[in-house]
Amino acid sequence: MSLPADTPPAVADTLGYLQHHLQELTERQNASEHVINNTLAGLTAQIQQLTQLMTGPAPAPTVAPPPVTTSPPPVDPPSPVLSAPTKQQTRPKLPSPPNFSGERTSGRAFLNSCTLYLCLALEQFSCDEEKIFWALAFFKDRHAARWSKNLFRQEVDTGIFPIQSWADFKQQFWSQFFPVNAEADAVNALEGSAYYQGNQTVDDYLDSFPHLGLRRRIH
Repeated sequence: MSLPADTPPAVADTLGYLQHHLQELTERQNASEHVINNTLAGLTAQIQQLTQLMTGPAPAPTVAPPPVTTSPPPVDPPSPVLSAPTKQQTRPKLPSPPNFSGERTSGRAFLNSCTLYLCLALEQFSCDEEKIFWALAFFKDRHAARWSKNLFRQEVDTGIFPIQSWADFKQQFWSQFFPVNAEADAVNALEGSAYYQGNQTVDDYLDSFPHLGLRRRIH
């Protein structure tokens, strides 16, 4: 800054001092602003890093390793005791009763065949109704088939099967399919003159006596 020529020396010195001091202050201010700007930039960068750390994914939790367990030493299993093989018991196959047509002369044999089968294979039947239906399955022809059909027709009409127990089935079977005059026939055969040995063997002839005696006691 130029001064007029007539400026007193004292004033010129004072103004020079002031200009120099003002320049120093300006330089100091610029230096301070530079330091402040650098400081602010560093703080801003640190704040950004802290923000990223705070908003970032949470670190995975550390899982403690499973405890190491020591297993006991292996123990040899005891040797199995071999037992002597047993012979498996098998039940002989049971023959089914023959088909029944209703002949009274065959009624006793058929019922005996059914009774024997039920005694040896009782576990196959859970109730009397199954026994009755099983026996009726062999009523194939003639009077036996008609009698069986009539029983099932009664069940359709009433909603109840007319025979409820195996004992009742045997009783009705006796009345329907056993000889009507079995006892009288047996008495006549024993007392009649025609009952001789004839051509029969002695064993067959003797075996017929208990059979006829049993027929006398049935009815």
